[in-house]
Amino acid sequence: MAINSARPRGRSISSLGMIWRFASRYPARIAAAALALIVAAAATSGVPWAFKLIIDKGFSSGGTGDIARWFEYLLLLVVVMALSTATRFYFVSWLGERTVADIRLAVHRNLLRLSPGFFEENRPAEITSRLTVDTTIIEQVVGTTVSVALRNLVMGVACIVVLFILSAKLAGMMLLGIPLIVEPIIILGRKVRAVSTRSQDRIADVGAVTSEVLGAMKIVQAFGQEPRETGRFGAAVENVFSTAKKRMMLRAVMTAIIIFLMFTAIILVIWQGAVDVAAGRMTGGTIAAFVLYGGLLAGAFGALSETYGDLLRAAGASERLNELLCAEPEIRAPASPIPLPDPARGALAFEDVTFRYPTRPEVSALDRFTLAVAPRERLAVVGPSGAGKTTLFQLAQRFYDPQAGRITLDGVDLTAADPADVRARIAMVPQETVMFAASARDNLRYGRWDASDDELWTAARDANAESFLRALPDGLDTFMGEAGARLSGGQRQRIAIARALLRDAPLLLLDEATSALDAESEAQVQDALDRLMEHRTTIVIAHRLATVRAADRIVVMDAGRIVEQGTHAVLTSQGGLYARLAALQFDGLAA
Repeated sequence: MAINSARPRGRSISSLGMIWRFASRYPARIAAAALALIVAAAATSGVPWAFKLIIDKGFSSGGTGDIARWFEYLLLLVVVMALSTATRFYFVSWLGERTVADIRLAVHRNLLRLSPGFFEENRPAEITSRLTVDTTIIEQVVGTTVSVALRNLVMGVACIVVLFILSAKLAGMMLLGIPLIVEPIIILGRKVRAVSTRSQDRIADVGAVTSEVLGAMKIVQAFGQEPRETGRFGAAVENVFSTAKKRMMLRAVMTAIIIFLMFTAIILVIWQGAVDVAAGRMTGGTIAAFVLYGGLLAGAFGALSETYGDLLRAAGASERLNELLCAEPEIRAPASPIPLPDPARGALAFEDVTFRYPTRPEVSALDRFTLAVAPRERLAVVGPSGAGKTTLFQLAQRFYDPQAGRITLDGVDLTAADPADVRARIAMVPQETVMFAASARDNLRYGRWDASDDELWTAARDANAESFLRALPDGLDTFMGEAGARLSGGQRQRIAIARALLRDAPLLLLDEATSALDAESEAQVQDALDRLMEHRTTIVIAHRLATVRAADRIVVMDAGRIVEQGTHAVLTSQGGLYARLAALQFDGLAA
């Protein structure tokens, strides 16, 4: 399933419903924030009325005692407003942080369920951008924008009610201009939202380029491609800026139109009010309060116009995250999985399997492929690049399901079993060891997380890794660096072997772990592999034919099919593909 950021999306803030589903888990804090918001809005709305009382009653009484009483009332309002605003800020900020944390956890949890095919069709860097940048936008909206919007909405409604109390005629004149204000918000708001979504997509592109270049920095510098990568990154950044300019222009136009229309209406109404005061139909305190309430109303509508743009931006971010939340794994356990037999035997069989990768549906990686691996058999798989060797490992671990045929482990069809149970019976040593930016202990424990230190050291000893691990500054607690940068290639491979030893699985998959090593490292790794393969079913993808001579059986693959199989001696004597590959390698070594 590809997440296509270019496809049409909805045009309303209804996409924020996903955020509400997470925020609504905390009703008590929502209630506390709402109560504090209402109190703060009411206190703010009461300030103009306090000035009306001061002007009409305090100034007209002629006594300082009456003036003091009304100013004390005003100070009390300010205290209530300050305390309720602080309370609102705390609860709303807490909701923003908690909601975003829950969304990140939910998205990450769902990503871990998805099959590898999903990450072939979708760039991990873009997914990372959604998980970081988009959630930051939502955090800002939930923790600030929503509060501001609700506060101004409450204040706006309160101001309209009080304006009618002060003067129904003037308030009615003011409300006649509201349709002229709302219409631009709706029309321009839709455009702002569409541009905001495109802006987030362009930011994801920047993250993707950055991640790609930083991960291949040695290659970039080795081939002198710094100027090209600078230009490529610059183009991505300029695309972000170009899209942001369109969004900023639309929001600026929307804000200018709303403020102009709102304040124009207020000025015309105040003009009429001044005429009423001159004619004695309205007091000075009433017109002063009307002006202040009108200003509050204009400010509220102006703030709503800006927050509406932020809400639309968050709606775009919410949609992008919701796509990740709603993505369903293509590989999943059946409703009633068949348990694998116990004890495990490690028998693996491919029965007339045909498979095409989702990203290359026109090419068969395996074509009516049949192979049975007996328990504790050492099987070597050789063949040219693209023959389908690695595909065997992908299917055995059920990262994909074949389009035809079936694969069984200990007699159970993989599609009928729980993928987690299948993978628990397999240990994998890849050609390129994956190391995490963590300690040596955590990298070893990836094979079995509950392993004790004694078990870790035993596995390290059997993998010929104990000596260099003990020599590290902090032993197993030493930080390995990004992708194990502090270790050599051979040391990383021995860490991978130690992981597989800790896994202690009946089926071992080796993707020629010695092909990129020097002679000394290869000897150490091969010695560790020999111990690892004892009493296990082992399938070895061999790039160096010298490593497969001791195999019980050699399978030669080409174009997704088995073209030869037998021992090294038998295959060499047949003069087929294996013999040609062997001649190329061994003759080359002899030369």
